Amino acid sequence: MSAAQSQTTLESLQCHFTWDLDRKRSILLLLRDKVEDIRTEDGNRWLGHSYNLWGFIQYKLGLNEEAKSLFQKAAETLNKLRDADEGPWLVVNYGNLAWLHHHLGDLEESQAYLSKVDALMEKYPSPSQDDLHPEIYAETAWTLMFFGEDKKLVVDYYEKAARMQPDMVDWNTSYVIWLKNAQNFSDTRLDPDLLEKMRQAKERDPENLYLAVLYLEQLADEGENIRDEVRELAGNVSTLCCNNSGMWALLHLYIKYISVDDAIDLAEKVLKEHPDVRYLKRLVAFCYRSKIVYKSRNYPDPEQSMMDRAIALHEELLSLYPHSSLKNETDLAAIYAKSRHSKAKAEQIFQKLLKNEPPEPSDKQMLYNKYANYLACDRKAYHRSTQYHMKAAAIPEKSYFRKKSIGTLERNKDREIEEFLRNLQEPRQ
Repeated sequence: MSAAQSQTTLESLQCHFTWDLDRKRSILLLLRDKVEDIRTEDGNRWLGHSYNLWGFIQYKLGLNEEAKSLFQKAAETLNKLRDADEGPWLVVNYGNLAWLHHHLGDLEESQAYLSKVDALMEKYPSPSQDDLHPEIYAETAWTLMFFGEDKKLVVDYYEKAARMQPDMVDWNTSYVIWLKNAQNFSDTRLDPDLLEKMRQAKERDPENLYLAVLYLEQLADEGENIRDEVRELAGNVSTLCCNNSGMWALLHLYIKYISVDDAIDLAEKVLKEHPDVRYLKRLVAFCYRSKIVYKSRNYPDPEQSMMDRAIALHEELLSLYPHSSLKNETDLAAIYAKSRHSKAKAEQIFQKLLKNEPPEPSDKQMLYNKYANYLACDRKAYHRSTQYHMKAAAIPEKSYFRKKSIGTLERNKDREIEEFLRNLQEPRQ
């Protein structure tokens, strides 16, 4: 097969290389941290897909040998999880390996993987002539959870996979979870039967912590008192470490419906059970930050021992997550700003960050927004705060922090701000 023919065949593959997953290097580094944390989850039934995604990210970062090793690890893991030597779950993986060997110049090996894809697709055709194989829909949906903003597309792909192969509990669980997540970001109710679908999914997948938490959240949204159920769910600490997203969601529920102090106690208890799990330290730090920074108006000043613990955790995060250093440093500054003895350190951190401004527009927006909030809340420097909210808003990049700064300006606008808002450029998508 000629190089031109091979390229055409490669482009027709369903794999990470053809799913339009190009992102900036800074985003890829953050995604790599997420995938590495998912790898540590006990009983992770998406581990093979995690290795596939991790390998693709390593390739995009220029680490070809690491990518090859992870793709091979993905194949081994997928076969182990499916308890078989081969199957349609390898189509995406073989497509990745075909592309990788093509880019490495090993066209013979690339062609060998193309032949393997053809053999699998012939042996395991899609149940529907008009659709892709459900294994491909499931892995595409799982990947787009990390890369894509189109939550409805994720829902649609999971729904197709689950409908075509209803015995796959994981796919149905993911479909229901993302149906709930999509509704959280929608102004309208997307599915009137959502609660019943979640209840049925929970019966089929009783060990899924994230699903259990979202089910309680949906009950609360419909007016139920869930405090007792939240406490009961948190009762078996030994099983809570297995799901990063589930732990995040559970702690959010604790803060909202129980108390931030109980959330801290729960997070510390789980971390004590699993002291070497990196993302648990991030969760504990989040709980302390929620108490010290975001809940400070409703609580007395925290004890110095709590401040010391929060500061130590956030300083540790700087080394554990070096590619999230800007966020972690601004979070650390926000905690210093609430302390009795180290307030000056907050200004020192912000001035260092402002002096060495990050290159990414979205990172600048985050820095300006957080510094503006610090100036208003902790320094009572309202005019300077407004200036930095305007700096964040003036960057024409769509982001959470730009939206927050514009919202603050709209609530406090005078004639100068009104003119500024009228002249804002539309953000880049």
